[in-house]
This record gives sequence, C-alpha cells and structure tokens, in this order.
Amino acid sequence: MNLFSIPPILSSIMFLLLGGFVYLKNRRSKINIAFFFVCLTTFWWQFSWFFLFNIEDGTLAKIFVKIGHVGIVLLPVAFLHFSLVFLGKTDKLNKIILTIAYTITAFFEISLFTTNYFVNGYYEYYWGFYPKAGFLHPFFLLFVGFTVIRFVSLLFSSIKKELKSSFKYFQIEYVLVAMIFYILASVDFAVNYGFEFYPIGFIFILIFLGIVGYAISKYQLMNIKVILTEFLITVIALVLLIQFILSETIFEYIWEGILLLAFLFFGYLLIKSVLNEIKLREKLEIANNAKSEFVSIASHQLRTPLTAVKGYISMMIEGTYGKLSQELIRPLQNVYESNERLTKLVNDLLDLSRLEAGKIEFSPQLTSLEKIVFDITEELKINADKKGLYLKLIKPAKALPEIMVDQPKIRQVILNIIDNAIKYTRDGGITIELRKTDSQEQIIIADTGIGVSQDEIKSLFQMFSRASAGAKLHTDGSGVGLHVAKKFIEMHHGRIWVESEGKDKGSTFYIELPIRHGSGQAIK
Repeated sequence: MNLFSIPPILSSIMFLLLGGFVYLKNRRSKINIAFFFVCLTTFWWQFSWFFLFNIEDGTLAKIFVKIGHVGIVLLPVAFLHFSLVFLGKTDKLNKIILTIAYTITAFFEISLFTTNYFVNGYYEYYWGFYPKAGFLHPFFLLFVGFTVIRFVSLLFSSIKKELKSSFKYFQIEYVLVAMIFYILASVDFAVNYGFEFYPIGFIFILIFLGIVGYAISKYQLMNIKVILTEFLITVIALVLLIQFILSETIFEYIWEGILLLAFLFFGYLLIKSVLNEIKLREKLEIANNAKSEFVSIASHQLRTPLTAVKGYISMMIEGTYGKLSQELIRPLQNVYESNERLTKLVNDLLDLSRLEAGKIEFSPQLTSLEKIVFDITEELKINADKKGLYLKLIKPAKALPEIMVDQPKIRQVILNIIDNAIKYTRDGGITIELRKTDSQEQIIIADTGIGVSQDEIKSLFQMFSRASAGAKLHTDGSGVGLHVAKKFIEMHHGRIWVESEGKDKGSTFYIELPIRHGSGQAIK
C-alpha cells in the first residue's frame, strides 16, 4: 500500500461512519439525510483518491480520475442543500436556486463521462496519479464559488437572528466554522492545474468532521446526543480489530484480543453511562419546560387583576369615588407602590419565560438612545428627590446618531438599572453619561450606593442572583431583572457589565450597543 494513500482511506472511513451513524439515528430527518449526503460525497472523493494513489496502470488511472470527480462535483450542491435544510430555508427563491444548482451539477456530471472537457487525463506525481483539469473545470470552480458564497451568507444572516445563548445560535456558529475549514480543502484544486504538492485537503475536512462531531455532542446538532461517543468507540474498536487481524504471533493474538474485548466492554459501559446522563438531562429539561410554562401562565393570569387593582386604587386616590381622608390616602399609596413592584416582578418573569422558550419578539427600529435616557431620567427624578438624591444626566457635546434597537426592551433595561441605582443608594446620587466610540454608543450609570464585591460581580447577571448588601437593603427584589437585561442587550449584539471598588463604594453599570446593527428581525 502506498503510504500517501493512508490519509484518504482514513478520512473516507471516518466520514462514512459518521454519516451512517447520523442517518441511522433518524432516517426520516431531512437534516440527517442532507448531512449523510455531504458525508457520502466526501467518502466517494477520498476513497477514490485512495485507489488512485495505489494503482500503477495509466489506463485505470484515466477511469479513476473521473470516478473520483463524481463525488467532488456533487459536493457544492450537497453543502448548499444541507445549509438550506439546516436553516429551514424552504421559500420559493431558495428552492429555485437549489433546482438550478442540481441542474448545473447534472451538466458537469454528464460532461465528466461523455467528454474530456471536464477532466482531461491525469498528472503523475511522486505520490501517484491525479486528475488534470479540462477547459470546463474553471467554470466548475466558479460554480463552487457561488455555492460557497450562498451557504456562508445564509449562515451569517441566520446567526444574527438567533439569541446568543440559544442552542441554535451555537449550532449555526459551529457549522459555519466547520464549513470554513472544509472550504480550505479547495486548495487541492491547484494540483489539478499542475502545481505539484501533496493534496492536504484531508487535514481540513477532518477538522470539519471534528467540529461537527463536537457540535453534535454538546449542542445536539441534528438532534443527536450520544453519536460522538458511539462514533469514537467504533473507530477505536476498528483500529484494534485490524491490529488483532494483523497479529503475527500467538502472544500478539492473545494480547490484542484481550485488549479488544476489554475496550468493547468498557466502551459499552461508557455508552450506557452517557445514555443514562442524557435521560436525566431530558427529565430535567421536561421539568424546566414545565416550570417555564407554569411561570408564563401564572404571569399572564396575574397581569389582568394587577392592572385592575392599579386602576381602582389610582381612581380612589384621585377622588373618583369621593374624597378620602389623609389617613386613608397614605395606606392606599403604599398598596399602589406594592402593586407596582408586583407588576414589575410579573413582567420580569413573563419576559424570562419567553426568553427561555425562544418566543420573545425582537423588532428593532431607528431610535435616539439619547431621547430614551432623557425620558427615563425625567420619569425617575421624583423617586430620587424623595430620597434626597441627585440624578444627573451628562449629554455628549455632539448629538448621538440614531441606532437600530428594540425601543421597549432597551427602555426597560435602562429604567431597571437606574431604578435599582436609586433604590440601593442612601446618600449622594446617580450620574448618567452618554458616550460614543468608533462603533458603539455607551450608557454609563454610576451611583454612590452600597457597591458590589468582586465575587458578587461574577454572578450578578445570573438568574435569581442578588448582591448580599442589596438583598438586606431591599428584600422585595427578585434577582430576575438584571438577568433579563443582559439577555435583551445580547439580543442587540451589545454588552452590559458592572464595575465596583467594593462595599459602600458605589457601582458603575456600562451598557454598550453597536451603532450599526441589521434591520428588523423577529425571534419566535
């Protein structure tokens, strides 16, 4: 066996095994079938090269240079098909593009075997035979370029619409990175034009395989959760089996046999433990979904009576039902404020349940961030005045440009942080500053309040997390608002963080939003 043919045979076997595993796990899944198509065409390409590098007869070489190209010609349309199915792009335009791509592929396949225009003989290099490009080959490369641009642009546009913390976001991200490595394998096309170097495309496609395998394992790509473990165990078992078959002495047979049996036994235990862990995760996921559904339903049911209570108390204070004594007005004002706090909690929980379910609407439009902050500052001044605190807004010397944001969500984030700053500040006040960098607009909210320790900063934006000092000062907080705020900012591809020198030294919250950010989107 030619040593140069070992990489193609190894990569071909690994692609066939992974593609086969994915397909057999769910034969009805369109995504799994499309991925199997990609793996099968790659297997065809690499396995043909294995034969091509081992044969010595020029007549056979003429046949195999064309047989190997059958898989290569299918690869662009296979990837395009996979990307459309994976992203759910089933609209009329994409169906037409896919039909045209299959038609062009059929044309190249027919010309491959009926003429020498696509592959015109072969080169004989030091590692073996290799296809020689005909005059149609550059047109095929243009077709490859079109499909690459198409499916990469589809992945880029889709990833912008996903919530950064969602599984779908990470799935698209890993598929995008994996495809970039696969695209790098196209460097081997240079060899078809007489550039003599050993084809190294197998390195990039194996990296592609590793990234996809990792995405399958960690982020349930193609809804497969245990396949990577099974795949790796199968590959290692095959290597051990080959070693056992190639043994030359009785001692080697016994040793390799024991090693193979031991690996199969422990491999079985490993797969069984992974399956048990997956079952446990699924139960936890079901419980978590039930919790989210309960929170959503409960929040919806609570909002209506809370709104009614707010309306009736407001009318009573205003004297709609007759003039009230001062002794009654103050308790009613306390009830009104408590109702407002409960309404805020219900809204936060409802937002949280929608975020977890991936059903929250995201509709950005051109908005003045400066106006949003100014309106909120004016609205909350009365709360600051009641506590004897200053609330100061520092505007930039030059008006900030309008940016694409979902106004209600950004308003909720800023309102929540400034309101918290007022709550957790005893003396001094709050300063709000607007800044513009090269590509971002910043809102800086600095207070002279209770501060946050370095350990608490790390978990402050986590769900139901609260700083210890804040929990003592205001026991009615939920620890949900900042978590929701972080998710809302991430939806805008921005950042939010806090800095503090410690207890009683104040806190500074930073909100950073990109100046240019796409167009209207909706996450459902």
